[in-house]
Amino acid sequence: MVTIAHIIHPVQVAKTSDLVIAQPVTFETLDRGRKFAAGTAGVSLYAVQYNDEEQIPLPHSFIRTPGLDRSVIDIKAFKKKRKLALITDILDSLYHNSSAAYLVYTNVDIALQPYFYQFAAKIIRQGYDAFIINRRTVSETFKHPDEISLMYADLGKKHKGWDCFVFKRSLYPNFDLGTACIGTNWIGRVMITNMACFAKKFKIFEDLHLTFHIGNDRLWKSDRFEDYARHNRDECKRILVNFEKKYGAFNRNELPGRFFRLLEKPGIQ
Repeated sequence: MVTIAHIIHPVQVAKTSDLVIAQPVTFETLDRGRKFAAGTAGVSLYAVQYNDEEQIPLPHSFIRTPGLDRSVIDIKAFKKKRKLALITDILDSLYHNSSAAYLVYTNVDIALQPYFYQFAAKIIRQGYDAFIINRRTVSETFKHPDEISLMYADLGKKHKGWDCFVFKRSLYPNFDLGTACIGTNWIGRVMITNMACFAKKFKIFEDLHLTFHIGNDRLWKSDRFEDYARHNRDECKRILVNFEKKYGAFNRNELPGRFFRLLEKPGIQ
């Protein structure tokens, strides 16, 4: 049986944050998906928070890993302080506290269809050792976990963002994630750079009804936080350059080599 360990990073937020609605939906849909996959995939759910935050209530199926004690603002100075976790700290926590053959990270505002893990197990059995599943955007009118059945039924709209990452455990020791942080642009490209570089069989699923996000809030695109995106962009460039030095030149028409084209353009895309 395929074994999967899935981690999320719950956070304490202001009452006005969209995560007040999104996080409980995420928790519940992950738990439902775990139960739905019984007999097909052995799924373990993990959550990691900051050490200095009050623990957020979670379904009993979640395993809490040791808390995080730093964020990107401990690494460098930014114009406005945002306590954004380093992706390497989250994934290190999953890697060292689980034993599953495949690891999953999704943003904490990404909910799952109940058959998500069954699909992932099938793709794994087809030989994929790393893949990404793009989300769909459902109606922003949903406000409560009691409406999850309606969220499931909402086909939503295709979204090009990368926020669900599945990869073979054995790939992870090769990853270089630097000090890239979640919650801002370029984090998906940092993950793709690593996954596409080391996977023997890699794919991005762009139009499947497997994950969803309530509404299309794009706070991370705000100009107020451009320096965080620039930080991730610089980290992605450093990683790409280092990988080329180690493993040879990337094809500029394929991932992750295509990202060099963006790096040659001014500004942050």
